[in-house]
Amino acid sequence: MSVLTRDEAQTRAQILDVERYTIALDLTTGEETFDSRTAIRFTARAAGDTFVEVKPATLRSISLDGQPLDPALLDGNRYPLTALAAGPHELHIDAAMRYSRTGEGMHRFTDPTDGETYVYTQLFMEDVQRVFAAFDQPDLKSVFSIDVTAPEGWTVLGNGVAEHAGKGRWTIAATPLVSTYLVAVAAGPWHSVTTEHAGLPFGIHCRRSLAPYLDADADEILDITRALYDRYHEKFDEPYPFDSYDQAFVPEFNAGAMENPGLVTFRDEFVYRSAVTDTERQTRAMVIAHEMAHMWFGDLTTLTWWDDIWLNESFAEYMGYQTLTEVTLPRALNSVSAGESPFPVTWVDFGVARKGWGYDADQRPSTHPVAPDPDAVPDTASALLNFDGISYAKGASALRQLVAWLGEKDFLAGINTHFARHKFANATLADFIDNLASATDRDVHAWAEQWLRTTGVDTLTAEIAAPEPAPNGNGQSWALAVTRDGSRPHRITVGTYDHALGAQGGPGHLALRDRFELDVPGDGTPTIRPGRRPALVVLNDGDLTYAKVRLDTASWDTVLTSLSGIPDALTRAVVWNTARDMVRDAELPPATYLAAARTHLPHETDLALVQGVLSFAAGQIVDRYTVPEDLPAARATLTDLCRDLIRRTEDGSRPGLRLIAVRHFIDAATQPDTLRTWLDEGTVHGGPELDPELRWRILTRLAVLGATDEAAIATALAADLSATGREGAARCRAALPTAEAKAAAWDALFTDDTLSNYLFTATAQGFWQPGQEELTDGYVARFYPDAIALAARRGPAIAEAAGRYAFPAYAVDPMSLGTGTRALEDPDLIPALRRKLVDQLDDLRRALAVRSAVALAG
Repeated sequence: MSVLTRDEAQTRAQILDVERYTIALDLTTGEETFDSRTAIRFTARAAGDTFVEVKPATLRSISLDGQPLDPALLDGNRYPLTALAAGPHELHIDAAMRYSRTGEGMHRFTDPTDGETYVYTQLFMEDVQRVFAAFDQPDLKSVFSIDVTAPEGWTVLGNGVAEHAGKGRWTIAATPLVSTYLVAVAAGPWHSVTTEHAGLPFGIHCRRSLAPYLDADADEILDITRALYDRYHEKFDEPYPFDSYDQAFVPEFNAGAMENPGLVTFRDEFVYRSAVTDTERQTRAMVIAHEMAHMWFGDLTTLTWWDDIWLNESFAEYMGYQTLTEVTLPRALNSVSAGESPFPVTWVDFGVARKGWGYDADQRPSTHPVAPDPDAVPDTASALLNFDGISYAKGASALRQLVAWLGEKDFLAGINTHFARHKFANATLADFIDNLASATDRDVHAWAEQWLRTTGVDTLTAEIAAPEPAPNGNGQSWALAVTRDGSRPHRITVGTYDHALGAQGGPGHLALRDRFELDVPGDGTPTIRPGRRPALVVLNDGDLTYAKVRLDTASWDTVLTSLSGIPDALTRAVVWNTARDMVRDAELPPATYLAAARTHLPHETDLALVQGVLSFAAGQIVDRYTVPEDLPAARATLTDLCRDLIRRTEDGSRPGLRLIAVRHFIDAATQPDTLRTWLDEGTVHGGPELDPELRWRILTRLAVLGATDEAAIATALAADLSATGREGAARCRAALPTAEAKAAAWDALFTDDTLSNYLFTATAQGFWQPGQEELTDGYVARFYPDAIALAARRGPAIAEAAGRYAFPAYAVDPMSLGTGTRALEDPDLIPALRRKLVDQLDDLRRALAVRSAVALAG
């Protein structure tokens, strides 16, 4: 299959205007394929040659202006349109198209709980060609009119209001001008909750087996949706541009969500079947906010080419978090008590859960500018690689810094000018910067060059000294100098803290002395502050810029004893991220980070921080960075920490914290006795009762420890015949510590080719387990040729899953690194897998460097 190049897209955009697609989909033709008939009305501005894309199972017929063309001329995914005359044309294509099991194109899923079937589209980048024929590029916007024939009893959803004409026939209202990748259809026996807001129909939808769980959260989801909708209308001059707002929670979805106009699709794990924390509910709310922001930035105004994908994602990421801080959330989501912090709680979650993703991506060989040069994104295959922590988290951080520097009023004025000038059209980075510049006297173009066209993470280091006494002897003072390793200007807030003797709080409680703004770099003159030297000086207090931070020595000593005593959660997040970065850069021993977690997490009040620190401690500190001789002590520390958190929550006052602690205790357990007791009794002593998620988590850990067997897994699956039950069983079977189980899992992953995307991921997650190296070492070298061949057969979605989940991450040794590095030379590597391997191998290289530093220091 040919990928579309930027040059080809530019040429085709100069030739064609596309006015309308009229599409008929028949979903009643069988379980393997569906029928797709497309009529495309377009105008050629001048005579010439071009092509249309389609990826059919069978191309039955094609005609241009009523004249039949030869279907045999289809070349891969392209049908040539040669000697095209100037003027209006109508192209008709009739094809059978394949359903997908990988989350690409038209994905088909049969729910094992009740046997009901659901289909939905995911057409991002170039997968529209799997559903209907199209001139598939974002700057050839068109009107889309779609009719769907579905089995009786199904409901059809689309970008516009869908009307049922009887006998399974549905007509979806025509769209305004949108890009091909934003067209959406979802069909099945959906369970729906509908309402109306601001004169528009709103709905949320899920498969029937999840109906009780959606109903339980429906008020929360719809309240958040309405509040966000209203707040965006206060920010944006352009009204919501579509005729309805549906949110469908769909099975086996590859991303978190997709911003299809009028029909946002979400992974249906957001319909919670088991207990979750307030932070996880807040994450769902943020995803709702993120996707709604796309209705303006991405859908109303769309990128011209994929080099500007960051404009879509960074804007939605920033605006989602910021807008969520401005609306009234349901009480359950506000996990920070009133008055505890001046910082919005959602930015704590961003700092913990998202910024590390950006920092990590930006320090790998695969890093790229937030706004890459167009020549760096020559085709759709290379564009797909840029959906990473840079385009999301770093870009959002850059916009947050821009707002801090520019001011929100001017920022929003520029944004509204951008929408007004490019509504229902396309725009580039240059357009965006010009529109921002029109609202301010500041040099936005220079800012963009420094922030958006460069790579890497700056490091800001605090240097503190006591200045010479004032001649008149009036009081004490201290001096702060900030050095910068990097090239970007930063406007930061500096926070200073003193020990608060006798105050209530965690170890070494601290009190805020003051906060002040600082531009870095300045003129090189240290900033003189009155009073004695603070106990703690935090750069980037408030987390308004994107940079690694290094504290002065005295402040770091304070952190080790008083981190949990810092009064503001966002400040604690900045400090924890500093510790995380120092471990990754081999500047802080992993054992010191783990000891800090053991000391301070029992006093932490913010759930996002607890979850983030525990995840890094378990997944990186213990599983990858700790040298083998220190592993028993590290695992014991982690287990003791989780046990302490469980003990501290026995009164039931903090169920979210208790749930996090129980999850991590299960995953860290080295002995099966406690887990067996919980599983047999159906509850953790003192709560919570075991729901499906906890049952499968315990069973997975018992499988890893060799304390369960296939019969027990089969019994558990019989009691939970859901999709997540199937995934849990697949994960458990792959985790069993037997040669037979590993061989069967490997065959399912790399030979069988029948696993859906989610079952593939679950099997891969189970296969590699720390402590099972004697069983899995022989598969390390096999991974590379098998994954390369698999990616070539099954495409980018499975390639990404293989690189992310099936990679031998726990084989931290030079031989594994060498094997992987040599595999990068294989000419058959598709870009999606190459990118994942480059990133994974760099992480492996970093883990080896951390271990080496520990060994040298020891």
